[in-house]
Amino acid sequence: MSDVLLGADLGTSGLKLVALDPGGSVVAEAERRYALDRSAPGRAEIDVATWRSALDDALAALAPDLRGARVAALGFSGQMHGAVLVDEDGRALRPALLWPDQRATGELARWRALPDPDRAALANPLVPGMTGPMLAWLARHEPDVVVRAATVLLPKDALRATLLRGSTATDRSDASATLLWDVVADDWSAAAATAAGVPAELLPAVRPSHVVAGTAQLPLGEVPVVVGGADTPLALVAAGGPDTQINLGTGVQLLRPLVDPQPVLEPVVHTYADTAGGWYAMAALQNGGSAWEWVCGVLGLSWAEFLRAAESAPAGAGGVVFRPFLTGERGGIAGPDDRGSWTGLHPGATRADLARSAVEGVASAVAGAAALLGGLSGSEPVVLSGGGARAAVVQQALADALGSPVRHLRMRSASAIGAAVLAGRGVGLAVEPQRETGPVVVPARD
Repeated sequence: MSDVLLGADLGTSGLKLVALDPGGSVVAEAERRYALDRSAPGRAEIDVATWRSALDDALAALAPDLRGARVAALGFSGQMHGAVLVDEDGRALRPALLWPDQRATGELARWRALPDPDRAALANPLVPGMTGPMLAWLARHEPDVVVRAATVLLPKDALRATLLRGSTATDRSDASATLLWDVVADDWSAAAATAAGVPAELLPAVRPSHVVAGTAQLPLGEVPVVVGGADTPLALVAAGGPDTQINLGTGVQLLRPLVDPQPVLEPVVHTYADTAGGWYAMAALQNGGSAWEWVCGVLGLSWAEFLRAAESAPAGAGGVVFRPFLTGERGGIAGPDDRGSWTGLHPGATRADLARSAVEGVASAVAGAAALLGGLSGSEPVVLSGGGARAAVVQQALADALGSPVRHLRMRSASAIGAAVLAGRGVGLAVEPQRETGPVVVPARD
């Protein structure tokens, strides 16, 4: 076997690892799941050692399939936001706080109190699970840990630091999603750091995503490791092209690349840096596959049974309507205090109608998020990625709700593949991933 490139995607509930050959084909892959600490209301934490254990297990699982190959480089993709306080060697001082954590909600008042020019330069909605508010919460509730910390890292950076001691840097794609980044100056915001109540020295150095951060000793040999990037822009790398992309997993991200960052005082969509010096806009939903998982539990259905039930019911679900906002949203289509519901229930409503309405309810929310991005052209197919978009009934519901054709990108982990491509760039290997897409699904006519 020839050289291969590894890409690891550090997700909220699991780590995915893929190996790409020089032709861009996935030659091996592994996945390891883990659980968050949700032992108290609003809590979402995890020990960094759990991430490292998942990576080690995934590497061990891949090793037999990669005998005879040389691993040319490893790249990391990671869930965005969150906060990991580390010492000078990159060792975590406490469990990582992750994006679903809601304990910093009260700290957002500090950002609202910023002078208008400073707040507008952040150009992102105020969300408690972002790094800045989490730092503010830690400074208020765990000041001793903040004093001991040398740097705050994003999740993928903290995992990389377990391989490369002292690798305490991040990249633009993650830095821009912290509520500590000035998108106009393209640098850390001193005003936002002050709002967080932490010294500016706590913010990490920012390096290009493709730069080699160091060499790690792995079971597969000595491997160069690049800085890496956030999961959503690396999903764009895997998909290729400038099309709007919808990633449907636990949450939903609608991505529109090639935007020009501008200051916005009350934004309803996010403006983030990509991994190549540009920018993209994102409209995000917290309630995507997570809402369907809840419905499965309530209806007593497995995932496969849920999809079969939804497919068996007619479009419109017999008048039953589902609002999927079980945990509220970031604004725009729903607020933090909004909640989910079923309406239109009647004696003839079936379990299949409830399942169908759940699929259509999430699709309707996605359409609302697309409108926040300025709508769709209606001609070019929207690229779908993520496990939640694999089913035909979901694809049709999305096409109908969006009023636009859709096409599913058949990649098990687009972000991990994007991380492998990024790793190749770091060592001078240009790899174009193989992209298998499903058929174009057009909106149904009444």
